Amino acid sequence: MPPPHMQPTTDWFQMQQEIYSLSWKTDLSKFMIAGAPFGGPIAMIRDDKTIQLLGKQQSVKPTIFIYTSAGKLMEQLLWDKGRIVGMGWTDQEQLTVVIEDGTIRLYNIHGEYTQFTLGNVAKDCGVVDCQIWGTGLVALTGNYQLIAVTNFDEPRPRLMADPGLRELPHSWAVIPPRYTLSRHVEVLLATGSTILVVDQEAQDQLLQQGPFTKMAVSPNGKFLALFTTEGKILVVSTDFQKNLSEFGTKSKIPPQQLVWCGTDSVILYWDTQLKPELSQRVVLMVGPFGDWIKYSYDDAIYLIPEVDGARIMSADKCEFLQKVPNQTEEIFKSGSTSPAALLYDALDHFEKKSPKADENIRTIKTDLADAVDACIEAAGYEFVHHYQRTLLKAASFGKCFLEQYNADRFVNMCQTMRVLNAVRYYEIGIPITYAQYIRLTPEVLIDRLINRHHHLLAVRVADYLKMRTDRILIHWACSKIKKSTDDDEDTICNTIVEKLANKPGLSYAEIAKTAYKAGQPKLATKLLNYEPRAADQVPLLISMQEDELALIKAIESGDTDLVYLVIFHLKRKLPLGEFFRVINNKPLACNLLEVYCKEQDKELLRNFYYQDDRRVDSATITILESFDEQDLNDRINKLKVGLKFYQEDKDYNFEAKAIDESIKLLQLQGQLEKEILHTFIGLSVSQTIHKCVTVGQLPKATKIKTDFKVPDKRFWWIKLQALVEIRDFENLEKLAKSKKSPIGYEPFVDECIKAMQYREAAKYILKCDPPTRAALFVKIGSFKEAAEQAFMLKDVNALRWVTRGSFPFQVQWVGYSNLFSLGFANRDVRAKCTNHVIRQEIDSFIAQLASK
Repeated sequence: MPPPHMQPTTDWFQMQQEIYSLSWKTDLSKFMIAGAPFGGPIAMIRDDKTIQLLGKQQSVKPTIFIYTSAGKLMEQLLWDKGRIVGMGWTDQEQLTVVIEDGTIRLYNIHGEYTQFTLGNVAKDCGVVDCQIWGTGLVALTGNYQLIAVTNFDEPRPRLMADPGLRELPHSWAVIPPRYTLSRHVEVLLATGSTILVVDQEAQDQLLQQGPFTKMAVSPNGKFLALFTTEGKILVVSTDFQKNLSEFGTKSKIPPQQLVWCGTDSVILYWDTQLKPELSQRVVLMVGPFGDWIKYSYDDAIYLIPEVDGARIMSADKCEFLQKVPNQTEEIFKSGSTSPAALLYDALDHFEKKSPKADENIRTIKTDLADAVDACIEAAGYEFVHHYQRTLLKAASFGKCFLEQYNADRFVNMCQTMRVLNAVRYYEIGIPITYAQYIRLTPEVLIDRLINRHHHLLAVRVADYLKMRTDRILIHWACSKIKKSTDDDEDTICNTIVEKLANKPGLSYAEIAKTAYKAGQPKLATKLLNYEPRAADQVPLLISMQEDELALIKAIESGDTDLVYLVIFHLKRKLPLGEFFRVINNKPLACNLLEVYCKEQDKELLRNFYYQDDRRVDSATITILESFDEQDLNDRINKLKVGLKFYQEDKDYNFEAKAIDESIKLLQLQGQLEKEILHTFIGLSVSQTIHKCVTVGQLPKATKIKTDFKVPDKRFWWIKLQALVEIRDFENLEKLAKSKKSPIGYEPFVDECIKAMQYREAAKYILKCDPPTRAALFVKIGSFKEAAEQAFMLKDVNALRWVTRGSFPFQVQWVGYSNLFSLGFANRDVRAKCTNHVIRQEIDSFIAQLASK
C-alpha cells in the first residue's frame, strides 16, 4: 500500500507530509514573513498594514522574530529603524531587510548585521517594493525606477534602464543573473495587458492575456507562472517563446501567494481576508497537465518554495508538499508491477516466510540491479523513518541475489539518511530533503550547522563523512570567546587549547583575532603562541600593536619577508630612536636593515650606525657616498669625514692612511685638471702618471712618483707603456739610457713588438741577456741576427731551433739559401769549427742545399 501522505490526482501523485508540530500558535496573517530555502529559518515581523490587538505582555516596539522550521525561536531583533519594505534570505542564510529610505541591512541568525544604502535616488524617492534572491536584490523606487544589487559581498547599487512606468506594476518578479543569457538580472514588470522585461533596456513582450496580478519564476529560472484578472494560471517560458499550460481557477481574486512547487507544479493560496465568502483558507496545487488538488486550512499559512516542493507553515505545523518522485511512485503506486515494486513486495513475502518472495525475485532477475537502485533512491526521498528502513532493507535484500553489485550507492545513501535525520531533528530544525541536500552539498550544510552554533553535531557529521573539522573547531572557539567575556582569560585559553590539541596544524590566528576584537588582547597574545604559521601570526600581532613580539616571531620563523614586513611597519610607526632601540639587540633584523639601506636608504643607514656608535661602519658608508658625489669639494669633504672616523680607532691606521692619500690625490688631480685641461679625477696614481706622460707632462709625472713614493719598477713600467702608446721613441730611448733599467730591457722589446714597432724593438735586444736575444730576434723576424746570436753562444739547441723551424713559419720564410748566406754552410767555417755537433749540422745544411 502507498504511504498515507501519498495522494493521487488524475495522472500524477503528490505527497503532503507533516514534518513538525509547532508550538508558536501565531496568526501568520498579521505578520510580514520571509522563509529561507533549503529548510532554512523563518523571519517575521508584525505587519504595520494590519490592525492587531496587543496582549498584556506583548511589546509595542516592532520586533523581528527568527524561528527554525520547527518553530523554535532562534533570535529576536528589536526594530528601531524605519518602515520595512521587504525581507528575504541570502544563500548564506543572512536575513536581508530593505528599509523605505533605501538602507539595506544583512543580519546573521544571531542578530549581528552589516548595512549599505542604495544611493541618493532611493533615499530621495523612497523604496516602495523589492525582490530579493540568493545573492542580490532589485528595489522599485517611488519614481518607478529600478535599482539592482547583484552581489551582497560587494554591494554596488546600479540604476537599471528606465521602464517608463507611470504607476506601480500589477505584479513583478526577477530572474537571477545565473539563469539569464546575458548574466545580468532581468526584471519582469506586469503593466497593462503585457509584460516588460528590463535589463540594459526595457522590452515589451507584446502579450494580450493580461493584466497579470501575480507572477512567479520557477526555481530553475526557465518558467514563469502568471495569474490573470480572469482567474487563469498561465505557464510560459521566461523567454516568452512557449506557452506551456493554462488552467482556470474560477476565481478572479488574485491569490495571496503564488509559488512554485519544484519545477513542474504551482501552488496558489487564498486567505479568507481576500475571499470573505470562503470559510477556510484554500491551497490549490496545479500540475503540469492541468491536474489539480485542493487543501483547506483553518488558520493562515505561509508558503516557502523549494527546489523540489514547498514548505507550508501554519499556526500548528510545518508540512512539506511535493510531487511524488518517480522512484517512490513506481514502488508504491497501486497495482504497480515495476521491478522495484516487486522487490519491495518480495521483502514483505520473505518476512512472512511466503514462497512468493522467491517467485518475485525470479521474475525480476534481469532487472534486479535497477530495482535495488530504485529502492535506494526512494529511501532518500522519505521523511518517515519506517519507510526509510523498509526501502533500504528491500534494497539490501535484493543485493543478496546479485553476484556483482557495487554497494557504494547503498552505503552512501545510508550515510546520507543518517545525516538528514540528524539535521531534521526538532532541536536542530532543518527539514532538508534528499534532493535539496544534493543541491546544497554537505559542505554548505555543515556551514549552516556552524552558523546555528550546533558545533557538536557539525563535528560529528564532518567526522562521519570524513571531512575536515578545522573550520568547525575554529568557529566554536571564536563563539566561546564571544560568550565568555566574564571568564578568566587563562581558563578560556586552556579550554580552547585542550579541545584543539589533537588537531596539529590548526590555525589559531582567526581565534586570536576574535579575542582581540572582543577586547581581550592578553588572551589573543596567548593564543597566538600556539599558531604554527608565522605568516598568519605576525600580521595579526602587528594589528594588535604587539610590534616587538611580532618582530621576535618573524625572526624565529626565519622568513626574511616577514622580518622586512615588521621592520617597515616599525619604521613608519615609531620615532627613529625608538625604532633603532627595538631592532638593535636583534642581529638578523639589523643585518636585513643594513642590506636594505645599502641599496635604498643610505641616510637611514648612517643614522643607524651613528646611534649605535659604529664609527668604522659610519666611515665606510660615508666613503661609499663620496663616490656618488659629482662635485670634487663635496667628495673630498666626505672623505675627510670618513678619515676622521678612521683616525679615532688605532686599529685602522692603514685605512686612515689610504683615505689620506686619496684626498691628496684628488686635490692633485683637481689642480692638474685646471692646469692641463684634461680629465684626471677618478684615476688611480698609476693612471694619473700614465695620463701625465701621454699629455707630455713628464716632470709632473716624476713629481707624482716622488710625492706618492711610487716604486721605480712600477714607474718605469708606466712610463714605458705611455711612451710607446704615444710613439715617443726619442724619450723612450732617453729613458733606456738614463740609467740601468730596474725592469730590464725585455719589456722595452715586448712593448715595441705589441705596437708593431720592430725596428725600435731591435734597438733594445742587444741590451737584453744573451740567452734571450735569439728568441727576441726571431719575434721581430730577424732570423739572421737570431742565428748569429745562437752561433756566438755555441748553443746547439738554439741553432737547431732557429734553422729547423721550431718557430714554424719564420724558418720557411727564410729558406736554406739565407742560411747559406749566414756562412754556416761555408766549408771554411766548417773547417774552423771544432765542435763536432755544429759541424754535423753544417754538413746537413750543405747536403740539403745540394739537393735543391
